[in-house]
Amino acid sequence: MVANTKKTSESSNYLFGLVWLGAAIYGVYFALGWAYKIRILALEGYGYVIHEFDPYFNFRATEYLYNNGAERFFKWFDYMSWYPLGRPVGSTIYPGMQFTAVFLKNHIFPSMSLNDVCCSMPAWFGMLSTFLVGCIAYECSLPQNCNSSIWRFLVDIVKGTRTDPKPTGGRHMVFGLYSPSVECALGAMGFMAIVPAHLMRSVGGGYDNESVAVSAMSLTFYLWVRSLRGGEKYSYLFGILTGIAYFYMVAAWGGYVFVLNMVGVHAAALTIFGRFSFKVYAAYSLFYSIGTFLAMQIPVVGMTPLKSLEQMGPCLVFLGFQVLQLCEFLRKKRRLNRVDAWKLRIKVGMISAVVGIVMIYLILPKGYFGPISSRVRGLFVKHTKTGNPLVDSVAEHQAASPRAYFQYLHNLCLVAPVGFAFVFWNLSDSSSFLLTWGACAYFFSHKMVRLVLLTAPIGSVLGGIAAGRVLSWCIRTLWDDPAVVEEDTCEFMEEPAPAKNQKGDSNGNRQKIKKIIKKKGSNKQKSTFSAIEGLHVAFKDAAKSNEGVIIQRCLAAFLLVVMYIAASGFKTYCWQLAPQLSNPSIMMKGRLGDGNEVIVDDYRESYWWLRDNTPQDSRIMAWWDYGYQITAIANRTTIADGNTWNHEHIALLGKALTTTEDEGYEIARHLADYVLIWAGGGGDDLAKSPHLARIANSVYRDHCSDPACRGFGFTDRQGTPSVMMERSFLYKLHGHNMANGVKANARYFQEVFRSKYGKVRIFKILGVSQESKDWVANPENRLCDVPGSWYCPGQYPPGLQDILSRKTDFAQLEDFNRGNRGQSDEQYQKEYFEALANPKKAVDKAREWEVSREKKVVEDAKKNPVETQEEEPKPKPTQEQINEVNGKWENSEASTLMWELITNGQIDSIEAWLKREPLAAFVRSEDGRGPMWWAFESRNQEIVKLLMRAGVSHGDTDKYGKKPASLLDP
Repeated sequence: MVANTKKTSESSNYLFGLVWLGAAIYGVYFALGWAYKIRILALEGYGYVIHEFDPYFNFRATEYLYNNGAERFFKWFDYMSWYPLGRPVGSTIYPGMQFTAVFLKNHIFPSMSLNDVCCSMPAWFGMLSTFLVGCIAYECSLPQNCNSSIWRFLVDIVKGTRTDPKPTGGRHMVFGLYSPSVECALGAMGFMAIVPAHLMRSVGGGYDNESVAVSAMSLTFYLWVRSLRGGEKYSYLFGILTGIAYFYMVAAWGGYVFVLNMVGVHAAALTIFGRFSFKVYAAYSLFYSIGTFLAMQIPVVGMTPLKSLEQMGPCLVFLGFQVLQLCEFLRKKRRLNRVDAWKLRIKVGMISAVVGIVMIYLILPKGYFGPISSRVRGLFVKHTKTGNPLVDSVAEHQAASPRAYFQYLHNLCLVAPVGFAFVFWNLSDSSSFLLTWGACAYFFSHKMVRLVLLTAPIGSVLGGIAAGRVLSWCIRTLWDDPAVVEEDTCEFMEEPAPAKNQKGDSNGNRQKIKKIIKKKGSNKQKSTFSAIEGLHVAFKDAAKSNEGVIIQRCLAAFLLVVMYIAASGFKTYCWQLAPQLSNPSIMMKGRLGDGNEVIVDDYRESYWWLRDNTPQDSRIMAWWDYGYQITAIANRTTIADGNTWNHEHIALLGKALTTTEDEGYEIARHLADYVLIWAGGGGDDLAKSPHLARIANSVYRDHCSDPACRGFGFTDRQGTPSVMMERSFLYKLHGHNMANGVKANARYFQEVFRSKYGKVRIFKILGVSQESKDWVANPENRLCDVPGSWYCPGQYPPGLQDILSRKTDFAQLEDFNRGNRGQSDEQYQKEYFEALANPKKAVDKAREWEVSREKKVVEDAKKNPVETQEEEPKPKPTQEQINEVNGKWENSEASTLMWELITNGQIDSIEAWLKREPLAAFVRSEDGRGPMWWAFESRNQEIVKLLMRAGVSHGDTDKYGKKPASLLDP
């Protein structure tokens, strides 16, 4: 009878296992299907169109690789970008995505166009990332990978031992699969499939490095935790595979530094917690040595892993592991006890440290080590305070707010911390990696909103572990017989196996554990957690009672309902947000006044116009954001693009756009044939222009009054430009014949194109220096590293030597190899931070600086009145602008200069000033008096008439209640 019952139970369990397996397979299929469908919304709505800016460079590079092969690709020096210098693309690009696309085109999807392959890759790799994240959750939830806890780790540190309990959690279902590991994997895949934090970088058409890199990162992390699996005999094999996966990660994205440091930090943490073993040593040593060697074969990386401070940490961990393994070898050979082993480690460690310090001391002065990049430094300082205005100008470098986390993670913000807690109580060498990954991902994403992307996979893993464990417990509580239910979470203390003749009743189990507790209680050092054991046993007994079973099943049903509601809400939110994240940005949907929906395609229209209506050798000046799109779509040469490899060149472009119209034209005529301006409002060029001026001033230090360029921008919410902005090259073109009274100089520019909805304007530069253009085009004027080499950067034409002679090469704050430039750069950085910290003071300084410049202009105008008369007068200021200026009573350089001009009777200078700046007539000094008072006081009727024509009232009063005319009284 007992045998038949056992056989029936086994059959029932096997049948349940098959049903469970079928459900799991369907769940995987469902998650991967969602992952694909939600990512191709952009392709369904807008067609197979490349998105954003950087993806256009990636596509252009892929086209070059496809058409020319790998050898020519790595020797490709592109003279159509970064004119006139050019860019060595093959040695400055992470080529993994390009090679992947060409491989897929040639061998997997030969019938698809290269454009369609590139547009589809983010969706394909989104599915792959979803699957790999599920694999990580499965691996870290296996019984052999969750057989300890944080407390046991701490106890092992104190005792100086390493404990590896036998797996006690989990339930084998069928075909080597375990529950709740599979449920955790399904939960993680469900989250990763549609979570916006990953979706924003993996929609169809978003052919950017991150879309591939997340898959590469997930594969590397999976193989790393797999190499640390409890009881694994082939750790070395998975260590090798981890190194190979890391190589692909390096080839795909510059964010490989994060992956390298995550593995290095985890390996170091395992050592600190006393978990160092040959398994850990072999896995990490093989990963680092193979991965680093392969990474160094990528041209853009080269020797960086052995020179960059950002990668020195993992290198030190690798060297430290060799020292520790040597000590372990000597300990076993000499059979040393614990104390002697520690003495050996300290002795060998001190010798190694001394040798390391001496080597660093010898090579540091030679500039061997590179500085920490400003982007990495930006992760540890407040946004906009990295000291590099180019980095500070990028909106994605802002700190993430709680709202941003909820926007991109939604319910994972609540579920992932629960999974984090589960991992704490189900620890092992493998699963402890999730704690390191989660903490670091949150820290870095909090510093930079762009890195919220990094929280998507770890958030999904932790959320999946929480949801999977709860789901597994609920199903087993409702399905299984309470007498045979096993716990799905791993135990902290191992229970003894029941005797063969024991029936397994709760009383027998309790008596057995009581004996164990009593036996352990005789030695306090071994019974630290005996009280917890007793409480644990009592809780189990209560749970097995009839009342306990009813409560558990009610709780399980309640949790299932809650999980269903939460999952439905998460799904609805993600699918509603997906269309917004699928917007390609180069084109957008809008509504006309009559309510009809239209596709605004102004940007591509402007690029097509350039392609079809300008000579092949035309050079286009535009802000660096648009360079990628111009070269890829218009097939025209650009001054700069979205890369940041040449700070000084970007500063020259910023200088041309934000300096005066005359000076900007003199720069532009030597570099470009056309100027392209984004002028459609919102984030157009004028909105970005304060950043442009700030970047320009970082190299051309006389460009602004202060490093933050507070004098360049808008003075109020109505968009009134400052004096510096109003006279700038960019402002003239942006507002040409559109803003009131703004007109570009007809001798310099001719408007040749305006897009349908006014988003883009293109101007032809008149009087282009053909001499400079021919000089740059001459190959003899390029600087090759060796004769006949492919590496031949261009040079600036001689016509720009005057402006270039005034530049100061920018050095990062953290660059300790800058030599004699250090003092001037430190002064610049100091003033830059002061201006950011005290904007009011910087604005006042900028105003004084503008007045001093205006004074010089006035003096020049007095010497040459004919030239001044040719200038068109500015439009009459609004009453709101007049009231703002008239309401500021302060002794400033503007009021002082006006008083001096009126007192000296310099009517021509005053008239010239008012033509350039009408609001100057309304300045007031500290006593409330202004130009009209001083004109009456000087009894100068001509100046009084001039001021009255400018709109100045003579009925105002000063702080003493006196009107201007009262100053005529004797």
